[in-house]
Amino acid sequence: MTREFQVIIERDRDGYFVATVPGLRGCHTQAKSLDQLMRRIREAIALCLEVEGNSLAASEFVGVQRILVES
Repeated sequence: MTREFQVIIERDRDGYFVATVPGLRGCHTQAKSLDQLMRRIREAIALCLEVEGNSLAASEFVGVQRILVES
């Protein structure tokens, strides 16, 4: 069975790429390169699916919005 997940990718202050899967609680990883990050997030997704099984509720990705807040 093939499933599709949205992955949010950011770069932290130390230059690492960080991937998060909003549809899977606690599913995230980091790496120095995007190629390595993609391998690692696929592994993380597979592990999350093993734990969660088919009990995941379907959700629809809407988008990402940037918001400026003065502090």
